[in-house]
Amino acid sequence: MNETLQALAEPNRFKIVELLKKGPLTVGEIADSLHLRQPQVSKHLKVLSEAGLVQVQPEANRRIYKLRAQPFQEFQNWLHSFQQIWEGRLDSLDVYLQKLQNKKKK
Repeated sequence: MNETLQALAEPNRFKIVELLKKGPLTVGEIADSLHLRQPQVSKHLKVLSEAGLVQVQPEANRRIYKLRAQPFQEFQNWLHSFQQIWEGRLDSLDVYLQKLQNKKKK
């Protein structure tokens, strides 16, 4: 999980992931979309690949990158655990506020 967050913390890598949400792209297509040079994009893709967020598919002399679902599913599950905590706390707050309102009515 930590590797995922570190990889996504860099703005250009986050933008690359956003682009790849729409579908697989080559290094050149990513570079053109983000107005970056190909070597920069390749370095970012290496970090994303090492973190397990993207996979590469060689096709002739091109390398096509696409997102891997598993790390994002794990990230979603991790975030969901916080959602459950906050929902529980909000439910407790709601009960407390209902008690206060009932006391005021009496």
